[in-house]
Amino acid sequence: MNRILTPRAINRLFLLAAAPFLGLGIWLAAAGSDLTLTLSDRAYPAFRLPAVPEAGTRIAEVSAGLDEAIGLARETRESLRRSAELYALAAAEAERIAKLAAAQVGRPYAIYDRRITARLGKPVEEVRSGRITAQLFHIKAQHFNGYALKVKLKSDKAMTMVLGQDKLGGAETTLSAVKRYGAVAGVNAGGFWDSGGKRYPLGTTIVDGQYVDGFVPTYKDLFFVGMNDKMQLIGGKFEKQEELDRLKPRFGASFVPILMKNGRAQPIPEKWKTNPRRAPRTVIANYKDDQLLILVVDGYDEKGSSGATLEELQILLKRYGVKDAYNLDGGGSSSLVFNGRVVNKPSDGELRKLPTHFLFFK
Repeated sequence: MNRILTPRAINRLFLLAAAPFLGLGIWLAAAGSDLTLTLSDRAYPAFRLPAVPEAGTRIAEVSAGLDEAIGLARETRESLRRSAELYALAAAEAERIAKLAAAQVGRPYAIYDRRITARLGKPVEEVRSGRITAQLFHIKAQHFNGYALKVKLKSDKAMTMVLGQDKLGGAETTLSAVKRYGAVAGVNAGGFWDSGGKRYPLGTTIVDGQYVDGFVPTYKDLFFVGMNDKMQLIGGKFEKQEELDRLKPRFGASFVPILMKNGRAQPIPEKWKTNPRRAPRTVIANYKDDQLLILVVDGYDEKGSSGATLEELQILLKRYGVKDAYNLDGGGSSSLVFNGRVVNKPSDGELRKLPTHFLFFK
């Protein structure tokens, strides 16, 4: 059976539910200010902030670190400045020492060059370039006149030897070879022999490091003279090719006789003392500093009445202070060209066509 809630029943239900709260309120009102509520410490849990260093201490520490860093930076900068100054001073001192050393190295050469040049006299003409220094001198002796050409080679391209018309059996004048190659100077080189209308170089001949017609052992005082791979004068008598190969010849020719070795006159073969006694002569020699000296002596003919004897040339070479000296083909073959002109007076009245020539370039 269903029960129906009336307004009166609802009011009663509300009063019944609110009765406890109304009782508590009446009790609190009666207690008034004498009511004290005490709670234990557990009712209020402590709240603690984590420990934080004081700002002043941290700032002081950071400031001290910055001061130390600034100090180190200043010390480093000062150290670098001092190092730079020391480096600059050291570099300047090294440069000064290098210049002084270079001057000292060149000084003995300059002194020596002045001494040997003074013995030759005053140059009448000279050529100077990055490759070569060539000075021409007059020779005036009691029985002959001639010319001396002192040459300092500064490059391996400053001197060479060529075949006449650039072929075996070919021949041309020294002037022709000079013009054809654009050389500044030229002189006749080795001896020759003729066959079948051709002119061949005598004995061992080397051009551009190659034997032109094979190696020819020394015979009848024949020597080889030329330049090695360091552009130094080499020469002597060689029985075997390996003996010459050890000197690393670059170019050279053959003739007779050797005049000087290590500053000492060499014995002249009897045949060459009188056949002919006097004649136009060509000589190639060197100094101890590797400068070259070319001598060309004039003569009226090849009859032995004019020109120089080989003994006279030895005396002259000794006076000039040369180290080694070799007699090249003379007589009508003697020819010296300098700066585009023939300097000497060929005994034939004109230049002879020859198979080998030494040429110099500026």
